[in-house]
Amino acid sequence: MFTGIVEDLGQVTSLTRLGDSARLAVRTKLPVQDATLGSSVAVNGVCLTVVEQTTDGFVADVMAETLSRSTIGDLGPGDPVNLERAMPADGRLDGHIVQGHVDGTGTVIERIPGERWEVVRVALPAELARYVAEKGSIAIDGTSLTVVEVTDRPAATISVALIPETLARTTLGALPVGGRVNLEVDVIAKYVERLITARPAPHPADDAAAPERQTS
Repeated sequence: MFTGIVEDLGQVTSLTRLGDSARLAVRTKLPVQDATLGSSVAVNGVCLTVVEQTTDGFVADVMAETLSRSTIGDLGPGDPVNLERAMPADGRLDGHIVQGHVDGTGTVIERIPGERWEVVRVALPAELARYVAEKGSIAIDGTSLTVVEVTDRPAATISVALIPETLARTTLGALPVGGRVNLEVDVIAKYVERLITARPAPHPADDAAAPERQTS
């Protein structure tokens, strides 16, 4: 589990395509010894497993599902990436509950600069918009952000406000209009919808109490 608090702005050193998968190598200032084999690291919001340590970073495998659901496949050497190690059990939940399971991608459609901050508007798939609420949380490229505004018409969009710290320490500071981002909606919203819409399974006692049908 992650919190959406970016620890380091890493750099991609290579993305090697392997048929329907890929192998991603990242350089980071985070302690390499912490990225032990099998550890989870969120790369632009995507939970990846460390399969190899390098002198200045780590290597992770990326499966087909991840390539199709996220922007990882768009990366190339030199590209910056948001990095966060998995939260320890005794750590602080400073952002919100982030699983690193990207739900889809969005597109930056507007950037409105302020005196020291900036509002960014992102278009997102309509099927994800229903999970987003004003003043709720969303992870954009692995960064925990508060939703400022949600619109459903004429298209689904959200707005977030980026403080100077976020602009300086994450990829969102330099992301251009038209750039794609990974989106992870609040997992609680998805579970609530599932509980409300799922048809309850019949109770064994109800089946036993039901009268047997007569056949002729």
